Amino acid sequence: GVEFFCKEKLPVLRERGVTVVANIFASSVEDFVAITERLESETGVAAIELNVSCPNVSKGGIEFGRDPKLAAQVTAACKAATKLPLWVKMSPEAGDIVGVAKACEDAGADAVTAINTIRGMSIDTSTGRVRLANRTGGLSGPALRPIALRIVWDLVGALKIPVIGIGGVFTTEDAVEFMLAGASAVQVGTANFSDPLAANKIRLGIAEYCAARGLTASQLIGRGRPEGA
Repeated sequence: GVEFFCKEKLPVLRERGVTVVANIFASSVEDFVAITERLESETGVAAIELNVSCPNVSKGGIEFGRDPKLAAQVTAACKAATKLPLWVKMSPEAGDIVGVAKACEDAGADAVTAINTIRGMSIDTSTGRVRLANRTGGLSGPALRPIALRIVWDLVGALKIPVIGIGGVFTTEDAVEFMLAGASAVQVGTANFSDPLAANKIRLGIAEYCAARGLTASQLIGRGRPEGA
């Protein structure tokens, strides 16, 4: 939980000069606020990301991210509890993801992250039983990327705040795609399991991509969008 993170993990990250964006999840607005306040009291946290779309828990989970009113309620409450930049992670299963994102923007979000995983499931044919304790769990990896890219494109066109792209980013080209679509930054998740150095390799790859074209990284953002889109 947050106490373990603050006491055991954060000091190590702080000592090594790591920029920390704390992704937090809770099953109630009150718990979201309590965690936010705890992180606000610590040195070394650069931003807080509200995970209102987690598909891997049985209580609360994805419901906050499906409902614009609930998402806005969490965002507003946490915004009032911190001076740190506040990001909100979007659920691809929201019926109107643009509407949810706009509600979070109006409630004070400084950025949105798109997207979280999509719920999937698996059944063990030898036992006939579902493999996951919660029956379903988040599907991540390359299959998610085209969906995430489309949603990032839509959100960039609808919002005034930055959109951070995530979903199936394994290579430099994957990250560049998100930036061309308008993502202000890109997160790397699943790729770290197969290659713990993936994020740094992608970072260096973006620098090489830009240098070869006489561009800065900031000039990539939205470069693939038609003017005014």
